[in-house]
Order: sequence, then structure tokens, then C-alpha cells
Amino acid sequence: MTAGLRRIPAIQGLTMTLRQPSMLAVMGIPPTADQAQAPAIHVQGLEKSYKQLRVLRGVDLDVARGSIVALLGSNGAGKTTLVKILSTLLRADAGTARVNGFDVATQAAGVRESISLTGQFAAVDEILSGRENLVLVARLRHVKDPGAIADDLLRRFSLTEAGPRRVATYSGGMRRRLDIAMSLIGDPPVVFLDEPTTGLDPEARIEVWHAVRELAEGGTTVLLTTQYLDEAEQLADRIAILHQGRIIVNGTLTELRQLLPPAEAEYVQRQPSLEDVFLAVVGQPSKQ
Repeated sequence: MTAGLRRIPAIQGLTMTLRQPSMLAVMGIPPTADQAQAPAIHVQGLEKSYKQLRVLRGVDLDVARGSIVALLGSNGAGKTTLVKILSTLLRADAGTARVNGFDVATQAAGVRESISLTGQFAAVDEILSGRENLVLVARLRHVKDPGAIADDLLRRFSLTEAGPRRVATYSGGMRRRLDIAMSLIGDPPVVFLDEPTTGLDPEARIEVWHAVRELAEGGTTVLLTTQYLDEAEQLADRIAILHQGRIIVNGTLTELRQLLPPAEAEYVQRQPSLEDVFLAVVGQPSKQ
């Protein structure tokens, strides 16, 4: 069991662990020496209520630099509320939060220059081509050589051939990849992805997963909110479960599996899942 985690009694056959308390970037801000040693995201005792409804009830969370952390929870658990607070779109009622070393309450400008936020729906202009969307955002952010930036991002997200086409002709997965690519202009060190695969078909989800992995491989810190268990399992270095306004579990997938009794070895013939059948019939998703 890792530090900061403790077992609690089994409930209905399950054993869980409680963790003890412990908008878009213009230019990516490199961390100072002190900031580089600290987590990219540090949250302590965060609370938020809407009138009588307590949404966050003392959230504690650390996200290491260059990692992917999945924030898992059911609808209404407070995932989007937490992301809005971390991206300075909403003020917390209590507690503290720092992003890239900047306090979200007192240093909001520094936070905004350090992050990118991609919401639940792709914010792209369907009239423009994919490349034109990227060039437009690069110009708005006063980035040098917008065309070269756009071409590089199209290449990174396997959209080069689709780049000249109007976004209205793109599939859901391609729009989402373009949306994420747009959020990287300016090289923000921290990216928030709020349920990025909501409403996408299985092929499109896998396309987005590839794009998220690309972010982490490039050193970007990713906080991903999702309600899909398989998405967290596929992408995350660490998984935090938000339930009734608190982080009740936080650890790697291996650590979380250790919370349950050891599995008994027995021979079971594995049947293909519906996703296996779907991908076998339609083929693996193309990049364009």
C-alpha cells in the first residue's frame, strides 16, 4: 500500500481506500526551479457549493509533471466543477489550488498562461478547413510562423491529408483531435481534458486516446475527466475517483487492484467483447 492510502472495511464485498487529506494559453510558461520540483497541479481542501448543494467537500489532489491523471466519477460528481476552478473559470469557496506553481485565486493570469482547457464538445469552426482553424488560433495568440505551427500539429495528430478540407466533412474523432491540437498552440505545460470522448463512437474514442498519449509523450501534464472506466484504465498513469465531493481513491491501476482480494486462478474461456467484434468487422480506425 502506498503512502497516504489506508484500507477501510469491505462494503458489500468490496475493499476501498481513502486518501488522507494531505482559458487557453498564449505562451507556455516554463516552470522555475522551485516549480519544477513541485507537482504540476496541487489541490488541498477544495470546497464548492451551489446554494444548498455541496459539490466539492474538501478535495485533495496532486498531479505530477508530465503525467496523465484520470479523474473518474459519475455524472454530477463534481469533475467539471473542479476543472473550472483549476482553470480560473470558477472560484472555490474554500481550500487552495496551484497550477504550474501559480495560485488559482491570486495568480489567475499565470495559471491561464500555463494551461489549455478542452471542454466536452469540440470548439472548431466548421466553415474553415482544419489548417485554417489552426492558423487562426495561432494568429490570435501572436505565435510566430502560424503556418508552420499548423502544419506541425496536423502532422502530430495525423491530420495532414485532411488539413485542407472543411471541418464540416470531418468525423467526430477527427474534430476532437483537431480541437486538442488547437489547444496545444503556445505549448501549454498543463492541459485539462473534460470528458473528451463523450458522444464519440468506438473508433473515434480510440483516435482521441492516441492523441492524448501523444501529449504525455511530449511532456505535457494532462488532467483527464471521464466517466468511462476503460478510458481511465487505458490512458492514466494514476486514477483518482471523485465521489460525493471527495477524492476517495487515488493511485495507479496496480495499486487500486490491490485493494481487492487476490483473484483465484481458474481456467475461463475468454469470449470476445463487443468492442473486439466491432473493430474486427469495421477494421482498425484510420488516421484520416
